[in-house]
Amino acid sequence: MKNSLRVPCIAIRQGKDHTLYTFAIDGKQLHSIAQISRIGRGEDFELVGYQRPEVQSHIAEIRNYLESANPMLPNAIVIAFDQTVRFHKTGTATGTAQSGELEIPIPPDLDAKPGWIVDGQQRSAALRDARVNSFPVFVTAFAANSLQEQREQFILVNSTKPLPKGLIYELLPGTDAILSRSLEQKRAPSILLHKLNQRPGSPFYQTIKTPTAPDGYIQDNSVLRMLSTSLNDGALYRESMAAPDEKKEQSMLDCVSEFWRCVAKAFPEAWNLPPRKSRLSHGVGITSLGYIMDAAYDRHLKTHQPRSTVFAECVEGIREHCAWTNGFWEFGGGVSRKWNEVQNTPKDCQLVANYLLLKLRQNWR
Repeated sequence: MKNSLRVPCIAIRQGKDHTLYTFAIDGKQLHSIAQISRIGRGEDFELVGYQRPEVQSHIAEIRNYLESANPMLPNAIVIAFDQTVRFHKTGTATGTAQSGELEIPIPPDLDAKPGWIVDGQQRSAALRDARVNSFPVFVTAFAANSLQEQREQFILVNSTKPLPKGLIYELLPGTDAILSRSLEQKRAPSILLHKLNQRPGSPFYQTIKTPTAPDGYIQDNSVLRMLSTSLNDGALYRESMAAPDEKKEQSMLDCVSEFWRCVAKAFPEAWNLPPRKSRLSHGVGITSLGYIMDAAYDRHLKTHQPRSTVFAECVEGIREHCAWTNGFWEFGGGVSRKWNEVQNTPKDCQLVANYLLLKLRQNWR
């Protein structure tokens, strides 16, 4: 193979379909064989890539260390290669390991590098920029069949590290890997959040702030919390149980969109303002009205009225009691709070939710 790099390598087999390659390489050569798949959104708002932006302060710290008197980087860089790499056996297998050489193509087109850095992007950037002639590092690599497989490995490698949760949650809809229980519980609400944020006609269309949609003004954690609560034992749980498997997702999207359209229509000014100017787009508003959605859905099941009718009536029933952008929350019992004094804490979210649920149920009597 022309324009290629051959490195001594140890190959081991893991599971049914995975072969891992371990080799050493000069850190200055990493960026000739591998690149960063930076996370973002394509023309149709589809997720592309998976890596967060470089953290310059972190890179600077590593670079300064590499330029010190006696540096050491014992942890391996993890790279996902495409199918163009070739492993050549050079000896007999010993136990589970096979010695050989890994042949890695070096294309003239810098955008066609065969590898993607799954773990170690800050270290590789520091190695690139450090004022040292060379610095050998270990690499653990595998051949990935698709971008989805790269994302899955990226999540599994980084889920126990201090990686921004929003980034992991945004990647979840594009993976099918078996994950930890906590991440599995976030997969369904993450899928719903992604589709609510990207579909024209959704009341949340491009309003949710995520790593790839930084211009949104509603925090993704607030929406995830609302969706997770409802999926656990609320409107979305009941809707999913009633719908056939092939229609569950669409049924849940229709349900949550229907309710929040009523909210946006009842409070148009508050809905279009950022959290510092409106407690409706704030965590306390999103969370508390999630409980109203669940209660309204139960009302729909009991009365057999159309869901949209019940949603609209319930939102209208609490409208005069809300202080999203001005005034005071009159909770009763001598408890009064200025509109922007309620915070995104469990205590305040429950306080507002209980108050609005009380007012809602008073209208049902």
